[in-house]
Formats: sequence, structure tokens, C-alpha cells
Amino acid sequence: MSAEVNEVVNTLAEPIEARWREKQPFLASKSYMLRPRFHPDWEPSWNGVDKDKAECEDSISLPLREDVIDARRMSDDKPVYIKRVETDDNETRIACMLSSEGCRNDPRNHAVPILDHFEDDVNPSVSYLVMPLLRAVDDPPFETVEDIADFCGQILEGLAFQYEKGVAHRDCSYRNIMMDAMGLYPHGYHPVNNNMLPDGITPATPLSRSAHRESIRYYFIDFGISIVMPPMAKAKAKPRMVKGHDGRDRDPPELHSDDPYDPFKLDMFIVGNLFRQTLLEKYSNIEFLLPLVSTMTQDDPASRPNAAQALQQWRSIQGELWKAQLRRELTSRGAPEGSQPGLSHSAYRLGRVVFTKSWAWFQRMFVL
Repeated sequence: MSAEVNEVVNTLAEPIEARWREKQPFLASKSYMLRPRFHPDWEPSWNGVDKDKAECEDSISLPLREDVIDARRMSDDKPVYIKRVETDDNETRIACMLSSEGCRNDPRNHAVPILDHFEDDVNPSVSYLVMPLLRAVDDPPFETVEDIADFCGQILEGLAFQYEKGVAHRDCSYRNIMMDAMGLYPHGYHPVNNNMLPDGITPATPLSRSAHRESIRYYFIDFGISIVMPPMAKAKAKPRMVKGHDGRDRDPPELHSDDPYDPFKLDMFIVGNLFRQTLLEKYSNIEFLLPLVSTMTQDDPASRPNAAQALQQWRSIQGELWKAQLRRELTSRGAPEGSQPGLSHSAYRLGRVVFTKSWAWFQRMFVL
């Protein structure tokens, strides 16, 4: 990032950060500590000292999102995200319902856990949701076929659970399904520069994903346009219908029509499309996913399975996979025949170290 671009980003982020600085004492009273940059009395640590700005953690600004900030829970130093929401809005009601006592201990539940929820100290129309720190589902990248199988199983299991509770997500695309990968980072990672340790400077090297698969859990996040409808009591009951064109994934046909549609079948298409774009289009030795993805992404919503049927179909496919097949490293599409399959863990680690060291040098040379 050039010095000019860096200054533009900082300028855009400043009013966002100023609002969070005002809330720092209140959030601390709730036992959540923001990074030093977001304290009301913050002074840049590089001022007046012989130290590069790029070597200081407090030079790292927030992403340009007004409603989310990272923090640490003071009781146990756990890294979290805090999201500002409208009090008792749709997202709050659904997310808190799926984190209620009757749901949170169900292992099939893959809705993001709401660790805490409280109103603003000044404006009762504003509240805050506290959630664990998560990262993209493919960072670090999948390594083996079994990594893919675990991912698909968890997502379909979570979708079926939400279906049982009458929840249609309606926007469960790549950016709204995330991963708790803390088990891969024994020393943690920075919430913004997540290829670095919490100090924001030292490269964070993850453990092998395939060797620590059991520590990984995937979650649905952002229930902003989700809807709750009572589960259908009878198999032949009429589909529950909604209207609307919102959503990140623009491929579902029903989002290009003004006609009512079944939001649960929309979820089927979106998740199937996620599997296609994130997995099938990247790796060539997971063709076993094709029948499932094909049924989930039918143009006619009535031809798609419901979540329970998709999960059952997946389990049938999974039962046909051999252990030797599951242990195979992934083969990237377009890789020359006979080449090393996929991106090995060692190659990924080396690439991250080279990139982060180069980036640190670049910042020292060119960032103001």
C-alpha cells in the first residue's frame, strides 16, 4: 500500500475510529478492552521516537466498517468482535435465539455464538453483540480431501439445524460463513492483519490444517436479512414464501424476479454455489461433490432438496469415500499432471513468511 493510499484509508477510517474511542470506557466497563489505538487518550507510539510507524501495532487502523470492532474479553483475554446493532432488530433476535440455552449446546448448531449482548449506555436504540474472532473458511487453505469433507458436513449440518428451527439465512454465501481457527494459531493472530501475531508485526505461522482438523469449527454469521418461519408440520404443506432481492450471491434465479420464493430453497442454492465456486472450481479431485452441488443449484427451487435431504445425500456420498481418498492432498485445477497436488502446508507457510517479511520491508520504505 502506497503512502498516499495509506493516508486515504486512515482519513476515511478516522471518523469511524473516533466514535469507537468515545465508547472505549463504556466497553471497558463491560469487560471488553479495545486496542490502544482506540483509547480516548491515545497518542501514536511512533511519535517522538526512532521507530518506524510500520513496526507499531497501533498504526493498524480498522477496516472501513462502521459497525464492527475487535476487542479482548478482560476476564480471559479472549479475542472477540463487537458489533453495533439496532436494539432488538432482526439480526439480534435471530442470532440470540440460536445462541439461547436450548440451542447453544447442540453440536449441530453452527450459528455464530453470541457471547454477550448489552444496550448502549447513552442510546437505548443501540445495542452490542459480542462474538468470537473468526476468519475466512479457506485461510489457511484446505489441504486434503478430508478437510473439504469436514467443511461440507459442518455447513450442511448447520443448515439442517437452522431449518429445524425455522430459520432461513437468505445470505449464506462465502463472506457470511466463517471459521474459528484459533486451534491453528496457538499464539493467536492479529484481528486485522491476520497473517501476523497479535503484535501486528511478527508473522503468524499456522499449524497444519489437516493435522488439527478437529479444532476447526465453521459458523454462519450475519442474520441481518434472515427470517424465522414456523417449521412445516406436514410434508405436503405449502412452501413458506417471501419476497426480496437482497443478498451477496446474485446467481440464484429467484432473486431476479418479483415473484415470492421459498427462502429455504434459496439457502440451498447459495450453499451449493459456495461449494461449486470455493471448492469444485478450485480442486479437481473432489468430483464426488458434483451430484450434490447439481441438485442444490437447480434453477427450479422445487427441484432442490431441503436441508435435511441435502445432509442425507451428503452422508451417503461421504459413506462411499475411502480413507485413502480422504487423506489425499487436494489437486489444484490446471496443475500439470504428475505435479505435487494442491498447495502443501510447508509451501503455504513459506509463502506467508516471504510475503509478510516483504510487506513489512515495503511499509518501512514507503509508508509515512
